[in-house]
Amino acid sequence: MSDLIDRPEALRFEQAVTAPDGTGAMVWADYAVQGSTRSLLHVEADPALRGSGAAGRFMQALADHARAEGLSLAPRCSYAVAWFKRNPDQGDVLAS
Repeated sequence: MSDLIDRPEALRFEQAVTAPDGTGAMVWADYAVQGSTRSLLHVEADPALRGSGAAGRFMQALADHARAEGLSLAPRCSYAVAWFKRNPDQGDVLAS
């Protein structure tokens, strides 16, 4: 996995990943900006990555990024909501 990249011009976080078949693939999250909060509208992984755990590792990198940058996350996408429920120890980055 590469480092997580914030592309503010596209309102998207991205992370390049090597798929199990050796090809390059991407995990991304579209977001909306509300001050220092990023509302996660949609999280998606390339089909080649599904079932590989790449989306979960991406979410961990996203939580770490938010923490380092002083951002809050507001999950709106069902995957992001479910990930934070499964990982309550990452709740410190959630918007109140």
